[in-house]
Amino acid sequence: MSVEPYREITFDKDGDGAAGQREALVGLAARGVTDVVAFAHGWNNTPSVAHRLCSAFFAPFPRTVRPDVRVGYVGVVWPSMMFSDEPIPDFESVAALYPGKEAVVGRLAALLGEQPDDEGAFAEFGSLLRTLTETDGSHGFGDGGDDVPDFLLADTVAVCAMFTDALEEVAGPGTVPTPREAFGGRLTRYWKGAKEALRQATYYTMKRRAGAVGERGLGPLLGEVARSSPDLRIHLVGHSFGARLVGHALRGLPSGARNVASVTLLQGAFSHYAFAARLPHEPGRGGALRDLQRRVDGPVVACYSRHDTALRVFYPLASRLARDADSLLGTDRRWQAIGHDGTQAVPNTPTLPLSRALRDGVPTSGCVNVDAAEVVSEHSDICHPELAAVVASAGRIGRGTS
Repeated sequence: MSVEPYREITFDKDGDGAAGQREALVGLAARGVTDVVAFAHGWNNTPSVAHRLCSAFFAPFPRTVRPDVRVGYVGVVWPSMMFSDEPIPDFESVAALYPGKEAVVGRLAALLGEQPDDEGAFAEFGSLLRTLTETDGSHGFGDGGDDVPDFLLADTVAVCAMFTDALEEVAGPGTVPTPREAFGGRLTRYWKGAKEALRQATYYTMKRRAGAVGERGLGPLLGEVARSSPDLRIHLVGHSFGARLVGHALRGLPSGARNVASVTLLQGAFSHYAFAARLPHEPGRGGALRDLQRRVDGPVVACYSRHDTALRVFYPLASRLARDADSLLGTDRRWQAIGHDGTQAVPNTPTLPLSRALRDGVPTSGCVNVDAAEVVSEHSDICHPELAAVVASAGRIGRGTS
């Protein structure tokens, strides 16, 4: 690990943590630590990958924080995975994501391999996806009111056709069909969209899991720390789905706990309307984290980059909800991610270029947007001294802050 003192806290898929984790964090205060920077990774496949990312992300901090501040570091490790499809989907990783459903994953893999030109095979594929995600079509996902997405409920052939068209439009003109697509039957081409439907099913599982770990695991743990060491200041940082995790930790933070001193969201893979009291397209509803920035004794900083293709293209594709078939490609701003254009629909939210945030610091409260495109070149490009300086500025622990 690049920094000390460092602690790692872990949660299972339901947000349950190992014994002794409160004592580990409280022990940092006993060692004279005044501020803790806690970083939650995004979609990684193993704890060792998460550990290496934490080490790389934390490396610039000792040169960034004030010498009179004693900082401890915490890695928040949770069971996430990456859906890899080069050269084929990584079905072993998919099976690991859904314990006890290896047979379901195996049958999905067989159908994607065979690509039968048969509507019944697509119907079976859709049924298997619903079994995999435990979707019965009667309720939301249960982690903050998220609706069950259309592709898990609608006619599977139509859904796979839409996904295929969307992927080909993203790829641009001149896309060369595979030999099987070129010589197969009418439906063969749509198995490309079926593979994307499986990817989106894993996406929604990870989305639910990140929210659950934050709300049921990290938030209550921070509440326990607040009772034992009320003066220990916590600075939450999350990348991608880890940003969703730390955001939902604010929902699970017990009433009266005021130890979260700042939150920094790096390329956050959740809605840019999450903190809005009223949704622009549905004024009677608020975002999943509406007004929770008020639970932070400091700012909630959203760092975003236009170079993040994963959030600019594929997040809106994934986030199209059940009753909006016209926004499959994400041209409707409703489905943009906070890591694409920052927090939206929260009045008086300033937007700062990274250079200004580094020069002048960030505001000390409320939602703040920082355009980090000058250093963030793609979704996982977050290990930069400049981003460490933004975190330190948000927490009022950086050089030149007080």
